[in-house]
Amino acid sequence: MESTLHKPIVAAETTLKANIIVYWIVTALFCLQMSFTAYAQLRLPQVAEAFTHLGFPAYFRVELSWAKLLGVVLLLAPVPARLKEWAYAGFAIDLGSALIAHLLVGDGPAAWGWAAATGVLWALSYLFWRRSERS
Repeated sequence: MESTLHKPIVAAETTLKANIIVYWIVTALFCLQMSFTAYAQLRLPQVAEAFTHLGFPAYFRVELSWAKLLGVVLLLAPVPARLKEWAYAGFAIDLGSALIAHLLVGDGPAAWGWAAATGVLWALSYLFWRRSERS
């Protein structure tokens, strides 16, 4: 007679591995998006114009870009959970503020859609990170 005691452990390990794989895929996509927006905010004149359109000062665009790059490093590096939590919180504030700013000036989905889509990536990354932290 075969014992089935080890099978739940194998299933849990498989689930944990799948969770970690999904976490890294979603987090990599999220970090690529955040890195691209940081680069665009620093280098592309049309993005600087968009910040002016939203009513933000030029220095804020630069400050926000460097904060995004720091957040990306914190999400990708092996740092304490508390630092990752702060990075996720900063990105949540950034993305929520972007949505609010675009909506308040009357921009359509073409303008705020990127923030919304990136917010979905953020939520998935955070969800799978929390799941892996619990395991």
